[in-house]
Order: sequence, then structure tokens, then C-alpha cells
Amino acid sequence: MPLAADKIMFEIYREADYDRLYRVVYFTELDEHNKEKEIARAMAGEHVYDGFLAERGKETGKQVLQKLIDRMNAGEELEPERIEQELAKLEVLPD
Repeated sequence: MPLAADKIMFEIYREADYDRLYRVVYFTELDEHNKEKEIARAMAGEHVYDGFLAERGKETGKQVLQKLIDRMNAGEELEPERIEQELAKLEVLPD
């Protein structure tokens, strides 16, 4: 079983404000300067999907997540199951 340090915890959410854009926040990469603000933004928004990326595949995973966010912001509706499928096929999820 991977250690907590071997995983990147993230959440995809939709902003609560006027733009209603989809965003992703990587909780385990926040520092003291942005932690409270980013968590508050995510909590105020609409939860879409959360999970973990394996540390070994985090760059690929982040690229995939950004592409999914871009697709959703362009109007495509992606269900949580589809998001998980996209991440799983690239093997960026922890074992």
C-alpha cells in the first residue's frame, strides 16, 4: 500500500461564482501561503471528483486532469466514472 507521501490528493470542482469554471486543486501540494484560500475556493464550489495521483505519474496525471478541465470548460459533460477511466488507462492512480 502506498504511503501518503507517495500520493497527490486532488479535487475537481466547479466554481461557485459567476464564471462557474471547472478547476482542480492539489491539496497535498498547497503551502501555508495559499492553503486556506484554495481550500475555501474548493469548498465553496460544486464537487465534481476527487482522488489521488501516484507520485510516480503525477506530471502525466496533472496533464490529463488539465485536459479534462479544459474539455469541461468548453461545455463537455464528463461524469465521475469517465474521469476515473481516463486516469486509470494512463496508470496515474495509486496502486
